[in-house]
Amino acid sequence: MDEKSSQVPLLSRKQDTSGYGGGYSKKKPILLTSAKWILRVAMWVIFVAWASFIFLFPSDFVSGLYNKWLLVSDGTLFGYTGSIFMLFSAPILVLAFLATAYIVLVGEETIEGNEISRRQPPRFRLWTFPVVVDGPFGVVSAAEMIGIFLFTAYVAWAVSVEIVKNSQFVSLLHLPSREKSVYMLELTGLRMGLIGLFCLGFLFLPVARGSILLRLIDIPFEHAVKYHVWLGHLTMLLFTLHGLFYVIGWTIDGRLIHELLEWDNIGVANLPGVIALVAGILMWVTSLPGVRRVNFELFFYTHQLYIVFVVGLALHVGDFLFCFAAGGIFLFMLDRFLRFCQSKRTVNVLSARSFPCGTLELVLSKPANLHYNALGWIFLRVRELSWLQWHPFSVSSSPLDGKHHVAILIKVLGDWTEKLERSISIMSEKGQQPYSEITASVEGPYGHESPYHLTYENLILIAGGIGISPFLAILSDILHRIKDGKPCLPKNVLIIWAVKTSIELPLLSTVGIDSNFPSFSDSLNLEIKTYVTRESEPSLEEGKSIEPVNSAIFRASKKCGMSVLVGTGNIVWSGLYVIASTLGLVITVALLDIYYINPYNVDYWWYKGLLFIACMVASVILFGGAVIGLWHFWEIKNSVRDEFDEKLMNGNPQENEPKIDKNYGKEQYLSTVRYGQRPEFKEIFESSSEKWGMVDIGVIVCGPSTLQKSVAKECRTQNLRRRGNMAIFHFNSHSFDL
Repeated sequence: MDEKSSQVPLLSRKQDTSGYGGGYSKKKPILLTSAKWILRVAMWVIFVAWASFIFLFPSDFVSGLYNKWLLVSDGTLFGYTGSIFMLFSAPILVLAFLATAYIVLVGEETIEGNEISRRQPPRFRLWTFPVVVDGPFGVVSAAEMIGIFLFTAYVAWAVSVEIVKNSQFVSLLHLPSREKSVYMLELTGLRMGLIGLFCLGFLFLPVARGSILLRLIDIPFEHAVKYHVWLGHLTMLLFTLHGLFYVIGWTIDGRLIHELLEWDNIGVANLPGVIALVAGILMWVTSLPGVRRVNFELFFYTHQLYIVFVVGLALHVGDFLFCFAAGGIFLFMLDRFLRFCQSKRTVNVLSARSFPCGTLELVLSKPANLHYNALGWIFLRVRELSWLQWHPFSVSSSPLDGKHHVAILIKVLGDWTEKLERSISIMSEKGQQPYSEITASVEGPYGHESPYHLTYENLILIAGGIGISPFLAILSDILHRIKDGKPCLPKNVLIIWAVKTSIELPLLSTVGIDSNFPSFSDSLNLEIKTYVTRESEPSLEEGKSIEPVNSAIFRASKKCGMSVLVGTGNIVWSGLYVIASTLGLVITVALLDIYYINPYNVDYWWYKGLLFIACMVASVILFGGAVIGLWHFWEIKNSVRDEFDEKLMNGNPQENEPKIDKNYGKEQYLSTVRYGQRPEFKEIFESSSEKWGMVDIGVIVCGPSTLQKSVAKECRTQNLRRRGNMAIFHFNSHSFDL
C-alpha cells in the first residue's frame, strides 16, 4: 500500500473493483448526500424539540401548551392517551424510523465510495477524552459528563420549580397547618413521580441491545449499559421519594394501611403502585455493586422483576400517564422479543479446548451472512449447564478468519465455567463424537456499528489477563487485511499485556502470527510487551510448547449455526421490524378504541393501562413476528444460495467448521517479557508519543476497573500536558462491567 493511501481514513475509502488501481470515487452522489443531510437535520430537529419540551415541561408556558393540546384532543379517537403518546413517546419511535433510512444510506455511501479526505492534524474528541476517572461513575468522558450535567440540571430545575409551585398553591388554601403539610407532601410526591416517569422514558433505551438508536450513534450495548445503571439509580431515587412522601403524608393523616391497599377504578390505583415500587426497590438494591459482585445470580434473577415493575406501573397510572415513558419501553420489548427468537436456535459448538491457564476456547457455527466485527460480543447459554443463565463474552476471532465460525475465550472463574470445563474434559476423554454434545444458544453478536479500531493509524492495546481476547481478534483482523491486500489504516500497534503467571502466555499463539502471517513487517510495526506480575524470573518451561489440556472437535450439521435474527444484523430487516410493530401498535389501539373502549365507555384507569400493555405485546408478537418470519425465510434462502455459490467456486461444499491451527503452542510471538513488573503507563505513553510524533493514538483497554482507571488517568494527564508536537491519546474501553 502506498504512502498516500495510508494517510486516507479507512471509512472514506473504496476498494478498487476495476483492476486498474486508483479505485476511489472522486465525487459523492449529490442525491445521496442531500438525503443524508436532510435526514440528519430532521433527526436533530426532532430530538432537540422533544428533549426541550421535556426539559421545559415544568414551566408555566410549556405546561400551558400541554394542557391546550390535551383539550384539543379531547373527544378524538385516541383521546388523551394518543395526545400524550404523540408528545412524549412518538418522537423516539420516529427517530428510529429515520435512523433506519440514515444507516442504510451510510452503508450505500460506503459502497459508492467517499471523497478522499486529506489527513487532518490530531484533535481532541469528546467521547474519547476522560475527564473523571476516580468518581462514583467510574471513567467518564467529556461527552458523558455533558450528559450527566444536563440530566442533573433537569432534575434540579424540575424539582425546584415544582416545589415552588406547590408551595404557592398550598399557601392559598384555607386549611389547618397539619392538613397543609399533608397536602404539600402528597403534591411533592406526585411531582417526583412525574419527573421519574420522564427519566423512565430513557431508562430502557440503553439496554435494548440491538437498538437502531444505539447503532445510529455507534454506542454498543456493553458501553450503553452503564448509562442504564446511572439512569436506574436516578429513576429509582425519584420513585422512592415519590412513595416516601405519600407514605409520610398518609401516616400523619392516620390512613396509611387504607391508602396502601386502595385500588381505585377512576384515578390512580395505589396497590399496583406499591407492588411496582417494591419490585423496583428489590432490583435497585440487588444491583448495587456490593451485592452484585458477591452474588451475581441474585442480581440476575431479581432483575427479571422488571416485568412486574412495568405492568404494575401501567396498572398504577393508567394508559395515558404510562405513555410518558412508553416509547423507550416499547423499543426494549422489540429487542427482547427478537432476542427470544434468535435464542431459540440451537447452535453447534464446532470445537472446544482447554488451556492449562484455566482458559477455554469455544468455536461456534454461524452462517456466512451473519456479520460482526473484531470488537463484537455474544451472549452464550449452554443448556446442559443452565436454562436461564446467559453470559457475555467478547469474540477472539476476526471476521476474516472464516465465514462460518466465531471463536470466544472463556476464563474459568465460577461455578458455570467450572462445569463447562468439566464437560469439555469428559468429551475429550471420550474422543471424537459424530455430533456435538454441547447444546448452545447464542444472542448477538453485538458491538460497534463500525470497527473503530480500524480508524486509528496508531494503536495501543492494553489488556489484563483474559482481556487479551478482543485484542487477539483485532490483531488477526489487521493481519488478515494486510495479507489479503484490503484497506487497513493501522500502521503501528503496541500490545501491553499484564498477566499473573507465565502459564497464560500461550494464549497469544492462538492467532498464529508466525505460521499464518509470515510477512507483514513492511506494512505493520507490531510490538508486544508482556508483564508477568507474580513471577520474578522465567519458569523452566519457558520456550517449550504448551499444548491444550483437553481438545475436542465435533462434526456438526450445517443448519445449526447462529441465527441472523439480531438487531445489529441486516439494517433493512431491523428497520422493517420496528416500523411494522409500531404501525401494529397504532392499529391495535385504534381497533380497541373503536370496537371496545369507546362504545362501552370503558374508563377504569388501571384496566385501560393493562389493555395498553396488551396492545404493545400483541403488536410486537403479531406484526413484528410476521416480519421476523419473513426475515427467517430470507436467511434460509441466502444460506442455500451461499452454499450453492461455494460449490461453484470450490468444487465442493464449504465445511462448516473452523480451520484450527494444528501447531498451536509451537510458535509464539513475544517482543519482550518482563517478570515481577507492572506496566508503567507514563513511560509507555511518553515513549509512544516520542516515537510516533504528532498523531492521534487510539488507546483501547480491556481488563478490570482498576486497569481502566489507571490507563484513563494517564491518557488525561498526557493530553492535558500536551504540547503542539505531541500525540493525542484517545481512550476507549472494551470491558463489559455489570
